Amino acid sequence: MARSMLILAIALAFIGSMADAAVVEHTFHVGNLTVRRLCRSKVITAVNGRFPGPTLDVHEGDTLVVNVINDSPYDMTIHWHGIFQILSAWADGPNMITQCPIRPGRSYTYKFTITGQEGTLWWHAHASVLRATVYGALVIRPRQGTKAYPFPQPDEEVPILLGEWWNANVVDVANQAFLTGGTPNISDAYTINGKTGDLYPCSKKHTYKLQVEKGKTYLLRIINAALDNQLFFKIAEHGFTVVAVDAGYTKPYKTDVIAIAPGQTVDALMVADAPPAGYYMAALPYISTANPPPPRPAFDNTTTTGIVQYKSASPSLPPVMPAMPSFFDNDAAFRFYSHLTALCRSGDRIVPHHVDERMLVTVGLGLVACRPTQLLCNQSQGALAASMNNVSFQFPTTMSLLEAHFKGAEGIYTADFPDRPPVFFDFTNASVNVVPALQPLSFASQATKVKKLKYNTVVEMVLQGTAILGIESHPMHLHGFDFFVVAQGFGNYDRAAAEKSYNLVDPQVRNTISVPTGGWAVIRFIANNPGVWIMHCHLDAHLSFGLAMAFEVENGPTPESTLPPPPPDFPTC
Repeated sequence: MARSMLILAIALAFIGSMADAAVVEHTFHVGNLTVRRLCRSKVITAVNGRFPGPTLDVHEGDTLVVNVINDSPYDMTIHWHGIFQILSAWADGPNMITQCPIRPGRSYTYKFTITGQEGTLWWHAHASVLRATVYGALVIRPRQGTKAYPFPQPDEEVPILLGEWWNANVVDVANQAFLTGGTPNISDAYTINGKTGDLYPCSKKHTYKLQVEKGKTYLLRIINAALDNQLFFKIAEHGFTVVAVDAGYTKPYKTDVIAIAPGQTVDALMVADAPPAGYYMAALPYISTANPPPPRPAFDNTTTTGIVQYKSASPSLPPVMPAMPSFFDNDAAFRFYSHLTALCRSGDRIVPHHVDERMLVTVGLGLVACRPTQLLCNQSQGALAASMNNVSFQFPTTMSLLEAHFKGAEGIYTADFPDRPPVFFDFTNASVNVVPALQPLSFASQATKVKKLKYNTVVEMVLQGTAILGIESHPMHLHGFDFFVVAQGFGNYDRAAAEKSYNLVDPQVRNTISVPTGGWAVIRFIANNPGVWIMHCHLDAHLSFGLAMAFEVENGPTPESTLPPPPPDFPTC
């Protein structure tokens, strides 16, 4: 009897553990969709005939299975932005990093388990510039059967996806920039949940509306899906309490303005406590240049709006517009980015106090020689580029980095990404562009280099902005890991001075860090996920210019820390 009871107890425990997680399956049909914006119709690439694409709603511990069928005319991959992909690196999605693209007419099934993550993430195309319209929210709720959020339960939850819109075909825009060796044409509008808002022409019908009830609390899951712009976001007469960023809970942080870089997410509670009326929610660009001489670089200086409409108020009156920050308000952006701290709970990851690998990596713009296919590039001046430690990243063309790593293939990449810049100089001083002796620093080398790490290595990386060809903030995204933001500041990083300000108790945890304009940020992470993981600027133009590198993380000593082989339908080049 005792033995049978033991077997029953084990069986019930197994069933209970299985009940805590589910397999969530979706099919993404990627194809053409005709939409009308800004007085004209246009064909875009979209998922399941929707723009933005579908919101995926899962729980921590679930396994997500998404069959992507590429009916578009373009090569396609999907990246699950911020998902760790523990032992499922084959599903991470960046083109030619973890996979070859899904060719038109073909498919690939992404399968991965969501482990140790809660909050708002998102998914997007990671090939060419297709994420301009191929994106959607990924909401991860606490594991089923556990207590809900570590903040007051909201009455409603609302995804707010901020985007960017071009009247022209975005692929044509990117191709033209490549041919000339310059920057892409600026966008024509910004969007909220795919809609431009009624400040733009012909857009009254294309305005997002959120109906609210007096006294209720709304959890806004805000995502910046724009290609090339950080954004300020406000709602007239309403404040926010930020409770999470990048699917990491924060201590409640009250603010009336949110700064959000491409790739980042912010979960913010908004109480509908204003007099019943209509109020604009608005987003405009944060142009993170450090007082360059006029004229400033061209940018899309428009504002997208949605409407927060109280159900008890008449919609006939015009909505109230919030007072927005200046496009160039570095102080407002830094105040938001730097004042967030993590909500520490039992069981959460602890900041490592020891460091195995220290890296100081410059991030910024530069020049490279024009390629033969850049027919309109100025051969004497060179092509615009971007680099990390003066290496402009080149994507492989015959095999993905992960497949080359797994097979031990040679000639695809080299494992010698430098830990330091080749020359130390006054990184954030704009005189670097006019002093003849320093002008050679503007030219970067082109290569496919990775940094090899042993399993469980603790890495501290200083991301140092430079003034070469311009000073700006770069949103740096690391695949496969979250990282602790232990410090950030302006000017040149000085280790002795900076370490006095390190937060090793409750630093914010992110997957995308907006490196301060003309400054630096220090991050730490534990390389406990075998595979090849790209780190890159999430300004899409800068990624295409080469502002990227990759970490090659070796297998650990156990089967549970060893990368398995690719799935049977893994795309080939």
